[in-house]
Amino acid sequence: MGTTTSTKVPAGQKPGPQVRELSQAAVRLAGDSGDGMQLAGSQFTATSAIFGNDVATFPDYPAEIRAPIGTLAGVSGFQINFASREIHTPGDRVDALVAMNPAALKANVGDLLEGGVLVLNSDEFTAGNLEKAKYDQNPLETGELSRYHAFKIPITQQTLEAVKATGLGPKDAARCRNFYALGVLYWLFDRPLESTTRWINGKFSKVPAVAQANRLALEAGYAFGDTTEMFTVRFRVKPAQLRPGTYRSLTGNQAAALGLVTAAEIAKRPLFYGSYPITPASEILHELSECKTFDVRVFQAEDEIAAMCAVIGAAYAGNVAVTGTSGPGMALKQEAIGLAVMTELPCVIINVQRGGPSTGLPTKTEQSDLWQAILGRNGECPLPVLASRSPSDCFWTALEATRIALKYMTPVVMLSDGYVGQGSEPWRIPDPAELPEIKVQFASDPKTFEPYTRDANGARPWAIPGTPGLRHRIGGLEKADITGDVCYVPENHQRMIDLRAQKVANVIHDVPDQDVFGDDGGPLLLVSWGGTFGAVRTAAERAREAGQTVSHIHLRWLNPMPRNLGDILKRFDQLLVCELNMGQLQLLLRGRYLVDTCGLHKMQGRPFMVSEIRDKIDELLGGAA
Repeated sequence: MGTTTSTKVPAGQKPGPQVRELSQAAVRLAGDSGDGMQLAGSQFTATSAIFGNDVATFPDYPAEIRAPIGTLAGVSGFQINFASREIHTPGDRVDALVAMNPAALKANVGDLLEGGVLVLNSDEFTAGNLEKAKYDQNPLETGELSRYHAFKIPITQQTLEAVKATGLGPKDAARCRNFYALGVLYWLFDRPLESTTRWINGKFSKVPAVAQANRLALEAGYAFGDTTEMFTVRFRVKPAQLRPGTYRSLTGNQAAALGLVTAAEIAKRPLFYGSYPITPASEILHELSECKTFDVRVFQAEDEIAAMCAVIGAAYAGNVAVTGTSGPGMALKQEAIGLAVMTELPCVIINVQRGGPSTGLPTKTEQSDLWQAILGRNGECPLPVLASRSPSDCFWTALEATRIALKYMTPVVMLSDGYVGQGSEPWRIPDPAELPEIKVQFASDPKTFEPYTRDANGARPWAIPGTPGLRHRIGGLEKADITGDVCYVPENHQRMIDLRAQKVANVIHDVPDQDVFGDDGGPLLLVSWGGTFGAVRTAAERAREAGQTVSHIHLRWLNPMPRNLGDILKRFDQLLVCELNMGQLQLLLRGRYLVDTCGLHKMQGRPFMVSEIRDKIDELLGGAA
């Protein structure tokens, strides 16, 4: 919702564009995978965060390293929702779309609101590009875009003209057109240029001509908006009233890396991260490789199995040991994760979920690895599982996963997903007093040491190899209780299985009671986990504003689940479980709590839209309020 304001124009001057105040706006940049849409979108995000808006983003790019240029398969997009109030999602349909070629238009125009702003790079609407995008006629000439405020701008040609002074060749000069488009957007939404200009100067400091060209393109795009009479309205989104503090914009993968480093610093132990590159988890590896000054060791293994085995060795040696992967890599790690469970060594396994099965949709989001995390190993092999709900929450989830692993001497799975891991939002840098205590105590007394004695939590002692008098053996064969000798006695195997299961069950003492958004009981409860939080919470808020009696719970802990969860579920007439899979949490809740549930499932490589959840709410409650 917005209001339009205007300023009295002095006599003799042309009236400028009206300024429309908006509480929030969703913008999407789309083009070929080589057009720099992810870069331009990231800069718009950073600028809006610095300006003081609350921000949520959704990057969307092809799985192919270099999809055919100009085709629908090669379209790359970046969506930003920025607001003057707290928001939880990157938005459903967008208020403004930048389409750098016909394929980008065709793939994205269906998400543009009627009456929305459509900025088109008219230079790229050639016969060849129209054919690649499967257009029979040029949409710029057919009138099919008349329900939008469409602006045809020769972005490529104007970029070449703007950067002519740098001496760059046409091919290199044309690469700056993403910054020209960004400049137009900055003018249209009243964004400052300074932060992007500083970024350009730093990024391309070793290539002055390229830095100058990108600056000139950015400034030319802004100047076009300022001087053309094409635009009659510009938009203004004021800063949000966020919780006081120092903020920075970061992705979920960046936040996870920061959380791991912070946890290791608190525990006063080195951090070892062993991983094999895999989309969409690789950024954690990249981020940690820059943290050597914090006693971080990064190991890029030859495969997923080697990465997990190296993590077990690092944990045995007394490190905070972590690996990160996605679904197919998680499958390869499972045998070694079972070894970590059997040896009872602390480590964290991060799964940034993506579309499956097999290679599936490697650049798209999904939540289909929940069963894999909880049930996916051979034998009775339980471990704690928790999931982050948003990019900034990845910091706190990584911190908590590490604390639990060290306290209970167990592997812990942290679930993220492509939307959460690669999306971004403002993150308030915490005060050190807000951070949890993480204690590490190694065994040191030879007189009392036995490898499988247990403390009150059920954790066995952590003995560093080489400690005098503490020689011991661990491994994948079943161990005798207390002594750790290899043991095939049936009753001992039962006892060790029970002890390991009880240790994981004891984690419940660190799991807070589940809170409820809305009424404590009633006709409908929405249930979500992981990255579906934002869409489901927003749908619940809007439904309640419309007079519908709807409540919402979001599960962070998936094994063990909060102790009061069963009581909450039984206080509602209907339960709607929203997840990006075919009903994995839904089945777990039915089996564990003997409650009937209804599922809202989506398997399209994209997050839920708020409207999809609202439609299901209306269906279950018999129509809108």
